[in-house]
Amino acid sequence: MSAFKRQPVAGNSGKKSVLAPLRATMIIDSKPVLPAELISTILDYLPVPDLLRFARTSRRMQEMVYDDTRWIQRLKSMGCWNEAEARQRFEESMRRKLEAQRAREAEEARRTGVGLSGSVNGIAGGVLGQGQTSMTLFDAGVEEERIRKSLERAPRRQRRGTADGFDDIMTTTNGHEQTTWNPKVALSVLANVRSIRGYARQEYGKIYEALAPFYLDLAMSKGQSDPTIFRTYRDPEQQAQMLAQLKIFTKSDMAQGWQQREEKLESMIGIFENAVLREFEQGYEAQDIDGRMRRYAHVLVTLNGGAAGIDMFIQNHRLMLEKEALGNPLECLDGVAPGHIDLRPSHDFFRRLATALDEEAHVIDRVFPPCVDVLLPFIDRIGEEIISEYVTALFDEAHRTNIESYLRAVSGVFEQSLRFSQSIKPTPASPQDFTAKVYEIVARSFEPHVDLYLTEELDFSKRKSDAEVTAWERQLLEQEESTESYFMSNISRQAAKRDFLTSFRKVVMMPVNALPTIPISSPFAAAKSTTPQPAVSGDSLEPPSRPGTPGLSPAPTGQPLAPRLEAPTSELAAKAAIMNSRLEGIRSLFSIEVALNLIHAAKSSLERAALFVKLGGQSGEEAKEQCETIFVLLLQILGQRHIRTGFDKAVGHLSTYNPREVTEHTQPGVEPLVTFLELVNVGDLIQQMVDVFFVQELVHTKLTDRDDFLDPAVKEKKRFEQMLDERVAAGLNKGIDVLMDEVEYVCATTQPTTDFNPGTTSSDAAKSGVFDIGPSKTAQQVVEIVSSHTGMLVGSTDKNMLDVFNQEVGLRLFTALCKHLKRQRISVDGAIKLISDTNHYAQYIGSLRNKDLLPYFKALRELSQIYLIEPRHAKEIATIIADGERYGGIFRTEEVYEFAERRADWYQIRRDVEGAMYGIGCCVM
Repeated sequence: MSAFKRQPVAGNSGKKSVLAPLRATMIIDSKPVLPAELISTILDYLPVPDLLRFARTSRRMQEMVYDDTRWIQRLKSMGCWNEAEARQRFEESMRRKLEAQRAREAEEARRTGVGLSGSVNGIAGGVLGQGQTSMTLFDAGVEEERIRKSLERAPRRQRRGTADGFDDIMTTTNGHEQTTWNPKVALSVLANVRSIRGYARQEYGKIYEALAPFYLDLAMSKGQSDPTIFRTYRDPEQQAQMLAQLKIFTKSDMAQGWQQREEKLESMIGIFENAVLREFEQGYEAQDIDGRMRRYAHVLVTLNGGAAGIDMFIQNHRLMLEKEALGNPLECLDGVAPGHIDLRPSHDFFRRLATALDEEAHVIDRVFPPCVDVLLPFIDRIGEEIISEYVTALFDEAHRTNIESYLRAVSGVFEQSLRFSQSIKPTPASPQDFTAKVYEIVARSFEPHVDLYLTEELDFSKRKSDAEVTAWERQLLEQEESTESYFMSNISRQAAKRDFLTSFRKVVMMPVNALPTIPISSPFAAAKSTTPQPAVSGDSLEPPSRPGTPGLSPAPTGQPLAPRLEAPTSELAAKAAIMNSRLEGIRSLFSIEVALNLIHAAKSSLERAALFVKLGGQSGEEAKEQCETIFVLLLQILGQRHIRTGFDKAVGHLSTYNPREVTEHTQPGVEPLVTFLELVNVGDLIQQMVDVFFVQELVHTKLTDRDDFLDPAVKEKKRFEQMLDERVAAGLNKGIDVLMDEVEYVCATTQPTTDFNPGTTSSDAAKSGVFDIGPSKTAQQVVEIVSSHTGMLVGSTDKNMLDVFNQEVGLRLFTALCKHLKRQRISVDGAIKLISDTNHYAQYIGSLRNKDLLPYFKALRELSQIYLIEPRHAKEIATIIADGERYGGIFRTEEVYEFAERRADWYQIRRDVEGAMYGIGCCVM
């Protein structure tokens, strides 16, 4: 912008120079006081009439006011602008313009005779087109006519542009607008807004034309009946619709005083809403469902969504006022035994509640429009004021009365509430996830009780498991004390106290024939052939059919716990009987019944706690962790207190076993070891039960991941299995000692000297020279004893542990046989029996399929050959003794020499053998 000012010229005015006016002119440059950004921000806060007046000041201001983004922003504030629709319209407009342009170009080409590709009259340029027709490239008359018409249309476009999209608004100085509009069109003006880029000002102008008069009139009204809107529209539906549109229109009002205008509108809406609510309440009291209730419910929904009407409908509902009619929560505890609860009253409570909700769903469909969900808020209030109060009263009373009843009540009522949530049917206005939301509402009523419940559930499970194991231990102790009292009933207790250690030492060290015959029998060994090996089915936690744990079956009062022999009359006999009774009691040191009871108790607690995993969120995670904690607690009590203690006692009892104290050795197995191996079978069965329980209750229900090695349940299960393997290994090690003691005892007491040296007697067989070439009875008995014990472990222990056990038994048996062989005198005739025995032993070892044991017994068979050589072949005997490779490195030459010394004729051939081995008696010439 610039301004020109004339300065007076001094001197003679008659003589004017040509440059005088130029010299007298002073050019003054002016700059805008405010930057354009600040002016644009100020325009955002101007009223629409002032905004239009401001646009008339200059072309630059008009461009700022007419900026399409300014009006798009106002439409967006009211939620009337759809960007996707605007983009689609813009793309369609560009496509139509492109098609129109192509059509004009084609028409121009046809009119002028010039093709789009440079052809003339449709004929390609070239030699054939030369000189055929003339073409005018520029016509001055046509151009002059086109420019004239464009100048005539320009003022009309400018005048139409100054209407600003507000054609019917007449701005005045006092700010009031006089409009001409159709009231029916104003009812749906917001719904008819189009999203067109470049026309946002015009669309907003339509809204302003329809709503601004009512908005400004309502803001300046003094009383409730003054606003023009209530005189123009008489129906409550139309009045509510206009008030709702004015509420939206206020969002685009950013001019000075907008807060006062908005408050005035809110006040008027509140007055109108209260009037409608009174009509709705009267219709509700009169049960005019299809009349006033339906009409005014629709009015309230149109006005502001109907929240006030929904609240009134729910608050005044008969269910809220007659809660006691649904049921008394304390009825679940009336007349029940401690630790139990009657869930039939709570079932009736939820059934009545579901029936009432189903009836009210039909009423809601008749009263409220299908666009409003009323049933879900209604159920939400039911959950807060009815279900929560019912369960809280029941749980508090049950917790005060009995903990087990409390646990049953919480889980049982929660399960009933889940079925209740699934029985509620949605209405047409309900959301897609209606069932999930109802579940969340019902579950919210139980969340305040989850923490206390989980804590009490864990404590109860621990107390019950401890009580089960303690009762078992007490029963064992009582049985042991009763047995000891029975055996000591004829003995003076004072004498027993004075010389307990002395008598115990006598029991251990005295000869076998001094003790009375109190045989140790193995009911397990007897039943082994008729009773199949127990196994656990993967489909059930119930153990297979098997006899109960021996020794702990209840007996009538006044009778002994088990059939007993006559009480011994001497102290030594009584002590021996007590020791034998303890060895028999190995099999009852832990029980399948106790393990099954512990697993069932943990299963009940875990299933109750697992219900609350469905809650999700923090409560669901806590319930999941508590389920794993219950399983960990089960393994700790079952493993550490029951199984480990039992194995330790069993190993202790095995340590006290002495085969010389037992007079009966006709059984195929060593009694303490048989009972211990049966105990191993019980432990393996319990381990399988735990594994089935873990898979079914934790893995299949996705409470834990068996592949997560950091999971507490998985870690504790591995620790339990490791403990069981260690206890079994320790017991088997001690059992091998007992087994070898029995083997040595059998070899020492049942092997007659005539087996390997028949020439020392005058028997008929010796005189006739006919001998039995089969294995001796001792060898058969030893193999039977060892094989019976190794066979008992097949299928009950891990294959690796079984291989280690068989290998250790084979090595220890080899050592025992070598010791036994060094105590014998073997003749050439008796060597046949010895070779038969070694072959029998080697055949049994081969059946174990352990390649590491075969070289030992092969070497033993080779060793037995030295007794079969005639005395006259002393040099061959020396050669066999000195041949170290013959025995595969198992025996050294010195050890073979020691075995050779056990020949019956050794003293006759000693000189020759040593001479052949060491060169004794030879001289070098």
